[in-house]
Amino acid sequence: MDTVTDIAQEGAIKPKEHFLGKITKTMLAGAIVDIGQNLPGVVHISQLRAEPVNRVEDVVQAGQMVDVWVRRVRDDRIELTMIEPLALEWREIKTDMIVKGKVARLESYGAFVDIGAERPGLVHVSEIAYGFVKTPSEILHEGDEVEAKVLEVNRRKKQIRLSIKAAQPKPEDAPAEAKTEPKKRRGKKGKSSKKEAVAAETQTSAPEPTAMEIAWQEAMARVESKNAARNKKSKIPAASKEQEDILSRTLENRLPTG
Repeated sequence: MDTVTDIAQEGAIKPKEHFLGKITKTMLAGAIVDIGQNLPGVVHISQLRAEPVNRVEDVVQAGQMVDVWVRRVRDDRIELTMIEPLALEWREIKTDMIVKGKVARLESYGAFVDIGAERPGLVHVSEIAYGFVKTPSEILHEGDEVEAKVLEVNRRKKQIRLSIKAAQPKPEDAPAEAKTEPKKRRGKKGKSSKKEAVAAETQTSAPEPTAMEIAWQEAMARVESKNAARNKKSKIPAASKEQEDILSRTLENRLPTG
């Protein structure tokens, strides 16, 4: 394995990979660091620390053990940095990707989550959970570790919009059979409906008449019908009887003609 290109292809060295190295030599432009690889590691003076550095020896000396991270791999060297890199660079943050972070700050309108980028991402209060959330403090606390989905990235303004609820499964609707029927309104209507239901139940639960009972009922009906006809014939209206008496007296008293 003669070149770092072969090493990178095998996955032995990756960008942002951390090493504990030893300063073997300091120079005007930086320092040489032994990280246990076939090629030497080089730290440029601008990568010794975040603040400006005038002299390399003000920061490191030969023989010193330092923490370094891989920046890029060259054919003849491995470029390193002593400034811990961001977990996520702007070019690495994509819409819809899932990220993990820690709640850094809570505001009335949302929560800021540190996802390892240059700026924390904002989770609006409406994106914290499904359902209504009045304030972020109802659900979150500073230091909570959360998982969120990237909604939008604005590299020019250096803004990241996140959603915690979008990274969670959406709650399913309750099954239809589990839904309860609406309660009936109480009152006079409710009481009458209850009485009608009891009456209907009583009617449906009454036993059906037998053939003997049906024949008996029909016979009684025929007897009542005959009695009613007989009584009708025997009765003479009062007005008809009075007319017959008047006619009889008139015939008796009529004078003979001659």
